[in-house]
Amino acid sequence: MILKQKNRLFLVFFLIGMMFTANAAEIWVSASGKDSNIGTKDSPLATVHMAVRKARELRRLKDASIKDGIHIIIMDGTYNLNEPLFIRPEDSGTAESPTTIEAAANAKPIFSGGFEIKNWKKSAIAINGLKAGTVWVADAPKQAGEILNYRQLWVNDIKAVRAKSTAGNKMDRILSWNAASETCWIPFKDKSVKFEPGMEIFIVQWWAIANLRIKNIEIRKDSARLSFEKPESRIQSEHPWPAPWISKNNGNSAFYLNNGMSMLNEAGEWYLDRKNAKIYYIPRTGENMVSAKVTVPVLENLVEIKGTIDSPVSYFKFKGISFQYSNWLRPSQQGHVPLQAGMYLLDAYKLKAPGTPNQANLENQAWVGRPRAAVEVNYTNNIVFEDCSFEHLSSTGLDFNKGTNHNRVQGNLFKDIGGNGMSLGVFSEESFEAHLPLNIKDEREVCSDELIADNMITNVANEDWGCLGIAAGFVKNLTIEHNEISDVAYSGISMGWGWTHTANVMRNNKIIGNKIHHYAKHLHDVAGIYTLSSQADSRIEENYIDKVYFSPYAHDPFLWLYMYTDEGSQYFTIQNNWIPIQKILKNNNGPEGNIWKDNYAFVNPKIKENAGIRKPYADLDKEVVVDEAWGLQEMPKAVVIELVGTDLDVEKIKSTIKGFRIVGEELYQWQNHLVIYGLMNQPERVKKKLALAFPKLEIKVYENPVYDFQKFERCKDSNPVSEWENIILTANLVDDPKMQKEYVDYHATQFEKWPEIAKGFCNADFQQLQVFKNGRQLMLIISIPKGESLDKLNPKTTENNPRVNDWNNLMKKYQTGIEGAKPDETWIFLNKIK
Repeated sequence: MILKQKNRLFLVFFLIGMMFTANAAEIWVSASGKDSNIGTKDSPLATVHMAVRKARELRRLKDASIKDGIHIIIMDGTYNLNEPLFIRPEDSGTAESPTTIEAAANAKPIFSGGFEIKNWKKSAIAINGLKAGTVWVADAPKQAGEILNYRQLWVNDIKAVRAKSTAGNKMDRILSWNAASETCWIPFKDKSVKFEPGMEIFIVQWWAIANLRIKNIEIRKDSARLSFEKPESRIQSEHPWPAPWISKNNGNSAFYLNNGMSMLNEAGEWYLDRKNAKIYYIPRTGENMVSAKVTVPVLENLVEIKGTIDSPVSYFKFKGISFQYSNWLRPSQQGHVPLQAGMYLLDAYKLKAPGTPNQANLENQAWVGRPRAAVEVNYTNNIVFEDCSFEHLSSTGLDFNKGTNHNRVQGNLFKDIGGNGMSLGVFSEESFEAHLPLNIKDEREVCSDELIADNMITNVANEDWGCLGIAAGFVKNLTIEHNEISDVAYSGISMGWGWTHTANVMRNNKIIGNKIHHYAKHLHDVAGIYTLSSQADSRIEENYIDKVYFSPYAHDPFLWLYMYTDEGSQYFTIQNNWIPIQKILKNNNGPEGNIWKDNYAFVNPKIKENAGIRKPYADLDKEVVVDEAWGLQEMPKAVVIELVGTDLDVEKIKSTIKGFRIVGEELYQWQNHLVIYGLMNQPERVKKKLALAFPKLEIKVYENPVYDFQKFERCKDSNPVSEWENIILTANLVDDPKMQKEYVDYHATQFEKWPEIAKGFCNADFQQLQVFKNGRQLMLIISIPKGESLDKLNPKTTENNPRVNDWNNLMKKYQTGIEGAKPDETWIFLNKIK
């Protein structure tokens, strides 16, 4: 009895010490504290785990001190986690009394799942031809007698490179892939590379990559045949999408080998020799290994917030906390063959007879698993992450998976992350085929009503290149607004899953006011914003998307887009988005379609100015990562290609040019002349491809117009309309070089010396007027609002503007009809091919 009274007395004094005038409890944590302390500012705890336990006890006892909430206040320092922090339903707060784990004033506490490696020494022997002392070595750390395993290493918070077979950013190309034998042939000229257990191949395939553990390397002269460990060997060779790429036009799939001591030869590379318990590193310029902070990840998961469908975790907040150094070992244990968005295949194969009850033409099946995340959230509501950072993480940063709703992620930094910055919603359960629409009986299981706003997401997907800034699966009522996303290997934001137009749980999702730039760093078949499947009443509005990286590895160098509604996408309204040109793709969208309106560079300038992070979080822009050395895509430009001859097979011509992704591609014809017009890259390459397919045709390229009127440049206070119709005419210049030069000179100075002409085009509402020249022949492009008539608009060019007639009469002496035109014909109208 006496002992019990003493315990009660201690508890009373403990609770009094944690109360303050606002009737909210404070529990303090310090890296120099002790878990036997009482948890006040002067006597702080050592771990957040103990602080959460004490907060849980306060709620269990319904203590009066928690009336206005519980504040777990974390002082400055690094908190090395020995186990994940688990937030349970018993830790829930209420709307009136939430629980907050927050940084102390001016503090930047770090929750770390990493381990620092110290006592580095110069190697006393030459390694891989490098002189002694070039490579540094340290003892590999152990845990419970076992060598710690990891796939990443950071030196002074900069990620090092796992020793690999190619230098810098270079990659080689596979020679072939044999699905039947599950083997791959590669070039193998560098005989210094030796097979070692644990070696892997990293391979690019369309919109994803794969990590495959190498079982054996069989060398034959300057080539080698690779076989792989299971289960990834079978999955890699059986799954049809995405598969290794074999292409004479663009090159086969890019690859490199990694994780072998024999490949350690470049500054910034490291290798873990688990057999001999050593770790090796070649310092970069300026790195002092005596004082450098070298960190490897240990924990795969730093924080798990997990309730149940009937007892969710509620009203819990993290503010000002940095989550750093998470591990992810599955690729080292079972390989990694993703389907999309980092979701790895558990099984996948092509159907012998296409068709499923849901999709009549579906020709493959796939089941996927979900990568680990540094912070994982399941069955929660009213959870908040604000002013936090997620950095130096091996896989996903923050994952709202199942049964989450009414949560908020705002004003956070996501930087240096191997996988997705954020994942939201189910991407098919492991037992649920990936192409099926998700419909469930209890909608509490659906990720819904989440707000993802004002976050900086930069340098993500730097391990699994097929991941994204924000990846959302089966979600509803999701709002993704005013985030900034940059330096991404693949797409910026993806929303949707299932590849189906069948109705499902997805609806009322919004992607609004985001700033997305410097994406598609490594992969193509890519977009700033990408969607899948039917999503009723969903909106994509007022986003700013620009600056696409040039990737030397892409299987299809022209398949980069600003917005991409992929298979089954329907019921979206996509409007008022700022993009430089209308480089978009609508691939196999649902039968109900989507509403597209005013997506170009001429929307209200405020849209571009207002996109991205808002106050009070705008200072996050100082964290943005942009790799200027990587290079950007060349913008497509207006080009005319003319084919002349009798073998004008229109369908074959369309098929031949399909892979060049010509923006606004249109075909026109007059007699034996067929014209292709649109915005394109590398027109000479297009010409070469056409010449191979049609050796009997004359093929001419018209580029760099001699005259280019654009309404947005020349007409004051007048923006172009959202949809144009193009009229294409052709004529010749007279056969006199002097007069041909005069014609070009007149057009070069027309805006200055004949300003009335541009004024007339403005009056007529011409959207653009371009004149191209190849030899003597001219191509004239007149663009007018869709639904208008040139016969109606053209007379407006001369209304109260007689100098236009003077110009037209002057030009007549320079122009004549092309071969085949009637004697009284100068300009020939080409007919648009439907």
